Amino acid sequence: MKPIPPNPPTEPVKVVLVEDKPGVRESWAKLIDSLPGFVCSQTFGSAEEALRVIPSTNPDLVLMDIFLLRMSGIECTARLKLQMPKLQILILTAVEDDELVFMALEAGADGYLLKRTKPEDLRAAMLDVLGGGAPMTSEIARRVVESFRRSSKLKPDVRLTTREEEVLMLLSKGYSNKEIASQLAISVETVGSHLKHIYEKMHVRSRAEAVVRYMTRKS
Repeated sequence: MKPIPPNPPTEPVKVVLVEDKPGVRESWAKLIDSLPGFVCSQTFGSAEEALRVIPSTNPDLVLMDIFLLRMSGIECTARLKLQMPKLQILILTAVEDDELVFMALEAGADGYLLKRTKPEDLRAAMLDVLGGGAPMTSEIARRVVESFRRSSKLKPDVRLTTREEEVLMLLSKGYSNKEIASQLAISVETVGSHLKHIYEKMHVRSRAEAVVRYMTRKS
């Protein structure tokens, strides 16, 4: 994985927080606003409210609590990814419950954070996922790989073009869309088009899933 760039993005990254506990929601919103290059643009106390509003506001990143009243953060993640496949979603969890985190990643989450994460680690993780990374522990990563290995036995091998393979290889190294475009001498829009085709062919909904599927095919 490439080192995370030390400088914040030129434009503030719009972060949406979905958390049902008012006190926790307020403290996390303040924390996000305190980080260079980031702004907490909206907060939601329920998955239902988030699903109604987020698609029309088009944020850069969503921090999603797992345990929400009524609809869970996992189901909310899956529904948002169906509507907005490119939206980056990081799961927030107080306890590192492997099973729940694994389910969230299967639903399309791009990584996860523990609520006890330090401010500098929060910023690093958000920059990581925005740059194409997938913050997760090695244990969870192994489980995702094993899941894809099991499912791949039931499906024919995915056929990607040479260019799509090149894009996916750079994606697996942590390159952003802009960096991939520079490396391959193509436009950022073309990179986005290739990624859309890759997601469709691999039947995945996130960068994390695409990268793990790529790792599985190469192993």
